[in-house]
Amino acid sequence: QVQLVESGGGSVQAGGSLRLSCAASGHTYSSNCMGWFRQAPGKEREAVARIYTGAGITYYANSVKGRFTISRENAKNTVYLQMNSLKPEDTAMYYCAADSRYRGSICSTVTSLYNAWGQGTQVTVSS
Repeated sequence: QVQLVESGGGSVQAGGSLRLSCAASGHTYSSNCMGWFRQAPGKEREAVARIYTGAGITYYANSVKGRFTISRENAKNTVYLQMNSLKPEDTAMYYCAADSRYRGSICSTVTSLYNAWGQGTQVTVSS
């Protein structure tokens, strides 16, 4: 049974940093797409950052480029999201997602293409 467990959320002031972790079990994501999505109240879930674990190719939403970094540690089957220079508009529930099917190295922003999701971790940024 595939399970994704997120950790690392919390409350910070604007300009602060947080590091999210997503530990996967039940499937080895060695050549797959994994990503971080977020959903604020009243808004749709949006892709924040994705990574193709086979080669470490990364993709970012324009709103987080230069501030967030996604990385992976294949030996631990874990993906991270380092978030720096946080802004109040980054406040949301953050979800880890993974696609166990090999689709190549271009990782989609479409949520329905990811077949495993974590339970979410709250990130709150105050001004």
